[in-house]
Amino acid sequence: MKTLWLPDGNRVPVLGQGTWRMGESKRGRDSEVAALRVGIELGMTLIDTAEMYGDGGAERVVADAIEGQRERVFVVTKVYPHNASHSRLPRACERSLERLRIDTIDLYLLHWREKTPPLEETVETFEKLRSAGKIKRWGVSNFAVDDMRELFSIDDSRNCAANQVLYNLENREIEFDLLPFLSEHSTVNKQLVLMAYSPVGHGRGLLENATLKKIAKRHDATAAQIALAWVLRQPDVI
Repeated sequence: MKTLWLPDGNRVPVLGQGTWRMGESKRGRDSEVAALRVGIELGMTLIDTAEMYGDGGAERVVADAIEGQRERVFVVTKVYPHNASHSRLPRACERSLERLRIDTIDLYLLHWREKTPPLEETVETFEKLRSAGKIKRWGVSNFAVDDMRELFSIDDSRNCAANQVLYNLENREIEFDLLPFLSEHSTVNKQLVLMAYSPVGHGRGLLENATLKKIAKRHDATAAQIALAWVLRQPDVI
C-alpha cells in the first residue's frame, strides 16, 4: 500500500476506508464491521467517519472494527458545524471518543463551513483539544477557496492538517481554483494534505461510464481501480 508521510512523522496509507451510510441499521452491523476489518488487513488502515453518519452509528461500527488493533488504525472523524463552538466542541469530541471507544482522535475535521460559530473560535477550540491530548491533529472539510483564505488569516491555521473535499473524475472543480490556491499559499501551511472523498463517484454513474470501462478493460482492471488510480496520481492526496 502506497503511503504518505505527515509532517509529524506519522505515515498513513493514501487509500483509506469511508463509512458514510454505515451504522444506520443494526441488521447490517456485522457485515459493515467485517468489511472494515478486511480493509485493515489489506492495508487500508485509515478509516474516515463522522458524528453525522448514522447519527453516531458509524462511529460505533468503527469501534467494533478496530477493537484489539487500535494501534494499527488512523481514525478520522468529523464534527457538525453547529457543534464547533467553544462550549459545544469539547462535548462533541467526548461523545465521539466514547462511541469510538478510543482515548484520542488521530484527525478531527470540521465537517463543513457555516457562518456561526466564527471560524477563529473553532480553530482555537481545536487547539485546546490538541493540547489536552483529545485529538492529535485537526483539519477541515468541504472548504472552498474563500473558506481557506479566511482560515489562513487565523494565527493557528498552520496547524491545519487536511482539507477533505469532493474529488473524482466527474468532479474536478478543485483543479481550477482550490488546488492552485493551496499551491500558491504553501508557505502559509506546508503540512496541509488533501483528502478526496467519493473517489469513485456517487452511486454507479461514474463506474458505468463507457470510456472508463474501455480503459479499465485495456489495463485488465475494474472501473473502480482506474477511478481510484486517477485520483491518487496527485501528490499529497489521500
